[in-house]
Amino acid sequence: MAKKLYVGNLDYTTTEQDLETLFSEHGEVLSATVVKDRYSGRSKGFGFVEFANNEDAQKAKQALNGQDLKGRALRVDDAREQRRDRGPSNYDRRSRY
Repeated sequence: MAKKLYVGNLDYTTTEQDLETLFSEHGEVLSATVVKDRYSGRSKGFGFVEFANNEDAQKAKQALNGQDLKGRALRVDDAREQRRDRGPSNYDRRSRY
């Protein structure tokens, strides 16, 4: 089962290829993404790496959390599930009426 990791505190010049190269030393990487600003295209300083299996992801997390990449100490953690509802909660909607 695939496992996704959050990678924070990235230097703004870090590319997806940089992430893939670094993390692939610890297992099979399915994807590496650097999150960018929608309007400027500039990196937001974090990204995600998806591994083919959980064991490789955990090894990478232990090995790379706090390690230096381009002068910045990486923060590597399990990615949280993305919320699908971006609007106000149901409670907020009911309280208006």
